[in-house]
Amino acid sequence: MAKTSDAIKIIDRITSTDPELEDLVEEASINAEVAQLIYSARTSSGLTQKQLALLVGTKQPVIARLEDADYEGHSLSMLQKIAQALNQRVVIHLTPIEREQSA
Repeated sequence: MAKTSDAIKIIDRITSTDPELEDLVEEASINAEVAQLIYSARTSSGLTQKQLALLVGTKQPVIARLEDADYEGHSLSMLQKIAQALNQRVVIHLTPIEREQSA
């Protein structure tokens, strides 16, 4: 196996032999991506967490939790509310899983 310093490739090598660990890493990656999307959409709209919370009909700590990469409670309905408040829409794509081929 060739040496690499690419963190994603290293994690893939470690997790590829353990399906349960691989699932946990995938879930954590999705949570982090959703949190980043919410943060980016809010900040590019020039809103504070409190301002977005008011638009969505919730409280600032809820928005803070949603923007936390470790948060596991994202819901489609809340994402739709946030998107609507930011004049955006949620788009979901299902794509084939790409596995790196062993040499």
